[in-house]
Amino acid sequence: MYINIHTHLAQPTDDWFLQNFYTHFNQTTELKYCSAGVHPWYINAQQWQEDFASLTNAVQTKNILAIGECGLDKVCATDFDLQVKVFVQHIHLANEINKPLILHCVRAHDDILLLLKKERNKVPVIFHGFNRNEAIAKKIIEAGCYVSFGKGLVKKEMQECLRKIPVDRFFLETDDAEISIRDIYQLAAKAFQIDEDSLSLQLFKNASAIFGAGVLKI
Repeated sequence: MYINIHTHLAQPTDDWFLQNFYTHFNQTTELKYCSAGVHPWYINAQQWQEDFASLTNAVQTKNILAIGECGLDKVCATDFDLQVKVFVQHIHLANEINKPLILHCVRAHDDILLLLKKERNKVPVIFHGFNRNEAIAKKIIEAGCYVSFGKGLVKKEMQECLRKIPVDRFFLETDDAEISIRDIYQLAAKAFQIDEDSLSLQLFKNASAIFGAGVLKI
């Protein structure tokens, strides 16, 4: 089984994947499993409360397994204080309904970790699309969170970073890239210097710890 923790694109039906929605939350009912959240790029100062209300209603359904992607981005045009306000609402929502958070983070890892602690987050947290260094990964892991790797694994330095991650604290994804989850698995297996069957078993264990083995069915 190939487990793709975060994608914006439809995937082969023999893969297990969470397709992300950052708008049109009413369409999530058409998918088996997905995640949903107000992405920091698309926060509108005049409309975000309406969007968040729509999200809050949608995530009550069982097929939405995670809240996000949501988070903070210090490079995008959205006002950072507004990003923080909306992200805090996502933290509260996730904890109210006991669903994990999938995070978008650009140059704001310390800010996010501080907010998670301040808001007394209790649900699992996955930093998706991780492409930074070992030092930042270590901070995330020490805070009890997970990191998810994708197309960045084509770079040797990211394979080196993955190799240092505890095996029970990582996931793999395709995000918005055309690369297949199978290719991502091959790169990760190479990084860990293990066979793909062993890698698949570990990722099944990791996903089961967050979502429960019952939903990991194709």
